[in-house]
Amino acid sequence: MCGTCGCDSDTRVVKLERDLTAKNDAIAKRNREWLATRKTSVVNLIGAPGAGKTALLEATIRKVGSELDLAVLEGDQATDRDAERIRRAGCKVMQINTGTGCHLDASMVAAGLEELAPAPSSVVFVENVGNLVCPALFDLGERAKVVVMSVTEGDDKPLKYPHVFRAADLFVMTKIDLATHVDFDIDRCIRNARIVHPELEVIRVSARDGDGMESWAGWIRRIA
Repeated sequence: MCGTCGCDSDTRVVKLERDLTAKNDAIAKRNREWLATRKTSVVNLIGAPGAGKTALLEATIRKVGSELDLAVLEGDQATDRDAERIRRAGCKVMQINTGTGCHLDASMVAAGLEELAPAPSSVVFVENVGNLVCPALFDLGERAKVVVMSVTEGDDKPLKYPHVFRAADLFVMTKIDLATHVDFDIDRCIRNARIVHPELEVIRVSARDGDGMESWAGWIRRIA
């Protein structure tokens, strides 16, 4: 109970959150319908800062860019550095800066898609703001959510951030070329992820060495 006006402040916060979620979900539904008419698939990449999302995209462009129409929406709080990396890799890209915001939402993606104007039958990757919490809660109208996590992070992370692993359609474990140099148990991490999401598909990749990239490319081809 609020001591100033006698209102139930907790109830007001919950109602506001529900209203915001409902508004976002309505826009996400419109995004999904628009994308369906263009036979375009959106893949929402969610991961902590430093997980290797941009490096994975650069390697993906090199791997399948000649056979699939690809485009990228880059989400960051500030700068267009990652967008420049994607542009240099040879892919159409648009930067979305959120300022203090910790995630992209459906309205940002709707505006981004309008300006990006992806080709019909293309695959659009959304590199979400580096965060394992808020991005998992917001539907963007995507075809699939992919959680990206590197071996330089703790192998207990799926247990510490269960919602994003539970919401994900795929877990891409990155930087596996570093696995022997860090205190990280790959098998334990996968077991932890499957405690949260028993059916979760896992692909291990190294953007640097190319290990696992064919499995990742095959997954992209299936959802394209």
